[in-house]
Amino acid sequence: MNAGALPTGRAHLAAVREALARFDAETERLDRWGAHAATVLAAGGRLLAAGNGGSAAEAQHLTALALHAETSSLTAIGNDYGSAEAFARQVRAHGRRGDLLVLLSTSGRSPNILAAAEAGRDLGLRVWALTGPAPNPLADRCDDAVCVNAREVPTIQEVHLVAVHLLCAAIDVAVRAHLLEGVRLEGITI
Repeated sequence: MNAGALPTGRAHLAAVREALARFDAETERLDRWGAHAATVLAAGGRLLAAGNGGSAAEAQHLTALALHAETSSLTAIGNDYGSAEAFARQVRAHGRRGDLLVLLSTSGRSPNILAAAEAGRDLGLRVWALTGPAPNPLADRCDDAVCVNAREVPTIQEVHLVAVHLLCAAIDVAVRAHLLEGVRLEGITI
């Protein structure tokens, strides 16, 4: 990402509008992700999510098993195995074949996020990513990725937040449809 001065005011808003206009094409993908996530959850599967910094806050919006929020695990794993294993070890502990893993990284290059993607794929989880511009290593390691074409981290994170909200809405719609079909959803309330 650009290490120079960040755009402010109108320049920032223009960058966000431009990124969102390009992002509009991704709404159908997020609807498909939401429908699949609802099916996984309806079958008793899990949704795991992780990110670093601002991406961690956005991942936590999914109200999933937020791997970055497990401070006791993070500090123990970081101390005993190194920070690059912080999420991968939790994926191995919590993930089951068929579960979902959503990873957020503006650069698509964070070692701990890349290790989590590899662990998820090794276990048979479906791995999705929200990243900054493609190509990047995280998008390459995932089953599917939404790559935001923007230069600045704040712009990418703002579009990721929109993506998370769209994904949550798509899951909500699909869960409601499952409930109307009489599918029992354990642990899910709307």
